[in-house]
Amino acid sequence: MKVSNDEFERLTDPYRRELFAHCYRMLGSIHDAEDLVQETYLRAWRAFDRFEGRSTLRVWLYKIATMACLTALETRKRRPLPSDVGAPSNDPKRPLASAEPALVWLEPVPDALVSGPFGDPGAIVDANTSVRLAFIAALQTLSARQRAVLILRDVLAWRAAEVAELLDTSVDAVNSTLRRARAQLERSHLTEENVVDPVEAELRDILDRYVDAFENADIDKLVGLLREDVELEMPPTPTWFRGRDAVVGFLGAHILREPGLWRMVPTRANGQSALVIYERGVGGEVAHGVNVLTLVDNRIARITIFNDSKLVPYFEG
Repeated sequence: MKVSNDEFERLTDPYRRELFAHCYRMLGSIHDAEDLVQETYLRAWRAFDRFEGRSTLRVWLYKIATMACLTALETRKRRPLPSDVGAPSNDPKRPLASAEPALVWLEPVPDALVSGPFGDPGAIVDANTSVRLAFIAALQTLSARQRAVLILRDVLAWRAAEVAELLDTSVDAVNSTLRRARAQLERSHLTEENVVDPVEAELRDILDRYVDAFENADIDKLVGLLREDVELEMPPTPTWFRGRDAVVGFLGAHILREPGLWRMVPTRANGQSALVIYERGVGGEVAHGVNVLTLVDNRIARITIFNDSKLVPYFEG
């Protein structure tokens, strides 16, 4: 099918956002997902004259994107969270482990980049759940092919025959791979239950109190927001903490030392409440990172602070 550049963009751009979400689920990285979407569209443009319409354009683009991701994962390490690579600490006085250059960590993604409108919204099953940090982290424990099958079948709701055709394999092989992938996720400690944001008014109140606690170094206010079994992780630092006493002890001693050190701006990441973090200093205010919150029963169950200033521009504006 011969088309102009403008016609190619008109036909394919409606699928760009959902393809980005697909690549993010596969790779766990906003930067890698960007690269793979760009590669997908370059491959699609070069091969568009050979697209015969035997499948839909959407399916054809997903095939290109999935194969590009599988190829990329042959040479790229999986991206875990600190809780996936070591035991928690319950001692806030214990020195933090040094960042390990060999480890590449999971990255958060702004909701604005992975939520609708999609080219085919009916094919997306609970988009927020399918990009939650725990789910993306659990996907990283699967092999690349298991990841692809589970995403296509359980997230995008494709039929086994469609997945088999995309991956050039049999329906039996797809079903077998899916069973193994599901079993692996059930064993993963990263899967979460009852993770539902409160109603809007309650959520706003929780976020307001959390921001106030951080910006004013108010430890007592923070304590009232946390579950007893709350967890704190801070990639790229491998050390992570479990338990309210340990989490509050660490934050009070190292992060919330005095009022005015931090400014927090609410946002959304991975279908969850999040905040962009700015650090104030003598030289002014600088971007620090992104804080993603996991709430269970109107309490904060997990604080994941991505100490990476390069992530901040994705969440601004």
